[in-house]
Amino acid sequence: MKKTYLCPVGVTKFIWYMKVESLNGFTVGVIISTYNNPQWLEKTLWGYECQTLLPDEIIVADDGSGEETRCLIERFSKVLPIRHVWQEDEGFRKNQILNKAISVSKSAYLIFTDQDCVPREDFVATHVRFARKGYYLSGGYFKLPMETSRFIGKEDVFSGNVFRLSWLRQRGIKCTFKCTKLFRSRFYAWLLNTITPTKATWNGCNVSGWKEDIMAVNGYNEDMVYGGEDYELGERMRNLGIRSKQIRYSAVLLHLDHARPYRNRKGMEQNHAIWLETRKMKVISTSNGIRKLR
Repeated sequence: MKKTYLCPVGVTKFIWYMKVESLNGFTVGVIISTYNNPQWLEKTLWGYECQTLLPDEIIVADDGSGEETRCLIERFSKVLPIRHVWQEDEGFRKNQILNKAISVSKSAYLIFTDQDCVPREDFVATHVRFARKGYYLSGGYFKLPMETSRFIGKEDVFSGNVFRLSWLRQRGIKCTFKCTKLFRSRFYAWLLNTITPTKATWNGCNVSGWKEDIMAVNGYNEDMVYGGEDYELGERMRNLGIRSKQIRYSAVLLHLDHARPYRNRKGMEQNHAIWLETRKMKVISTSNGIRKLR
């Protein structure tokens, strides 16, 4: 795909966050994980209809949803370049379906997110703008309560009202420091990205990287269960020599509230032990990833 990007005015000190390069021939895919929540997935896909930069492909990585989700994706395929990658429901197997989605993706650059994350209209363009060889990008989200999550309709997303603090305050959202994630100032976003104590990690809801780097570490570790199951991939990327860059105040998502039935202490402890081993042994490629090595 051929796209032209304009370089905004900035000063040399802020060149990393202000410079925009021409990325002709640079293909971009979005991978959205989902499981049996078509209502939230629909709100998220509304957000991709509104993108200022439409990705070349959207892959819904479906961990065993039913017919309603299939019909929803088929309907959106009329307006979005969307594909459905599905596997049987055999419990929480998010990393397995993500690996399948990566395998069939055709894009050089991949953005990963979830069914409950509504993107602001500049979300894809922001990931593309900051993409650099040798790095992956780590974003964040602004979490909404259940009542507000349920209230959001198509027009609220299409108008951009859901990303306006005035609209959110009218619906009971309190003004806290977290609201700064919704500011639209590039300078302010650069400043907060720079000073935030939050580490730039590989997280499931808002992260992007080069497919060749993800393939080099063999994708997601399928030994991981629910609870931080994505961080370990970022550790292997680091061991490969790929650095992370913080864009949590630039690439904006609204996180819709939901239950977490798979959360359990034993699983999180198992994941943490795998992550520690990866860090200690400087593991680069998992043996139980896209390619099965055991």
